[in-house]
This record gives sequence, structure tokens and C-alpha cells, in this order.
Amino acid sequence: MLVVDDDPAVGRLLRVLLEGERYKVLWRRSGAEGLAEGVESRPDVFILELDLPDGDGFAVLGALRQWSEAPVMILSTRTAVQDIVRALDSGANDYLVKPFAPEELAARLRALLRCEPSACDGPLLVSGALRIDMATREMTVGGTPLRLTATEEAVLYILARHAGKLVPRGFLVRSVWGAREPSKVHDLHVHIFRLRRKLEEHGAGNLIREEEGIGYTLALAADHGHAELRTVP
Repeated sequence: MLVVDDDPAVGRLLRVLLEGERYKVLWRRSGAEGLAEGVESRPDVFILELDLPDGDGFAVLGALRQWSEAPVMILSTRTAVQDIVRALDSGANDYLVKPFAPEELAARLRALLRCEPSACDGPLLVSGALRIDMATREMTVGGTPLRLTATEEAVLYILARHAGKLVPRGFLVRSVWGAREPSKVHDLHVHIFRLRRKLEEHGAGNLIREEEGIGYTLALAADHGHAELRTVP
């Protein structure tokens, strides 16, 4: 479980409460740190404050939803109905206003972590020999599991969600790291290079295309000979 909240008192309180409920709790104090930790640790659930020191929590929620389907609970001081509606419409699974009752938080988390098998089934993306289960994130090429790092998996998942469209570099960087530093653009290039190499090793080369200086596209089988690409908004 990952808590993203810059308030030390809230972070410590949630750790004590949730570890008492036998959850393993990670805590990060900014949106960028939370996204980076989320990519690395892939928690079962996120607890997210909307007011963060490096930006609005809605941006973090939007970035998170590009590569993760894990439940997200908004735990915020914001009480306005428009914030609650916007959060739920933007991909949050639940919204709890601070201050909160510990037993209610625990009950809501139990509800979030319950998932009927039929509700968890997700579509498969198939691009040539590449198959990605968008719910379980299982990735195979020709039936062989694709061994990826957590960051490589997140990048490929985002490209798969927008398969056939040109995904700008800045969009990928913000979605994975929540940051815009030039160093992250270089990191992205390195991860794309490694992804391509691993795909090629399994006989699935040329699936990730680059529009130099702009972004990348995961080509669908039907798009291999098609030059016109749509860009992710």
C-alpha cells in the first residue's frame, strides 16, 4: 500500500493504523516521489491527498491511471462536492474526507481490495506476437513471458493503452515519473531502447516506433504499413 501525502502527522498516523491492520505501508510526500515509488513497488492500493507540494493531486491521479488499475482512495481535506465528483470521474475508486474514523478507513480499504473474478477480467491487446493482459499486466511474446523491469513494464503498458497513437515523450515522462527534468527524457530513451531489444530477442521487433524528438508509438499489426498516426491528446 502506498500513501502519498506531505503531512508528516498524517503519514505517521496512517503507517501506525495500517500496519496494525497487517498492511505493508510505503509513504511518499510528493506526487513525483509517489509516482516513482508506485512504478517500482506496484502497490495493491494507493491513498492519495489532492493537495501536494509539487502540484495538484488530480495530475498524479491522471498520470497513475495511465499505467495502473490498482484501487485509489483519495484521502483529502477538500470537502467540495465538485472535487469529490471530479476525483471519482478521473479514476479514483473512493473518497474519504479528513479527519476520518480509523475503522471507516479500514473498512473502505477492505472493500477496495475485494474483487470478484468477473470484475477483474480485462481485455487483451494483441499486436503481432505480443499479447498484453490489460488487467493482470501479463505480457507475452509468442507465448513466452516478457521479462521486464517495473519501469519498462509501465512504459509498455502506457504505449499499449494508446496503441496506434503517437504518445509524446513529455506525456510518458509525466505519467511514469511525475517530473519534467531533461534527465528523465534520457531515462525514457534508455528504457525504450531496452524494451525494443527485449522485444526483438523474442522475434517482435519494430513494434515500438519513434517519431524523432516527439514521441513513440506501439504499432498494431494492422498499422505496420500505415504511416498516418494520431497523437495522444
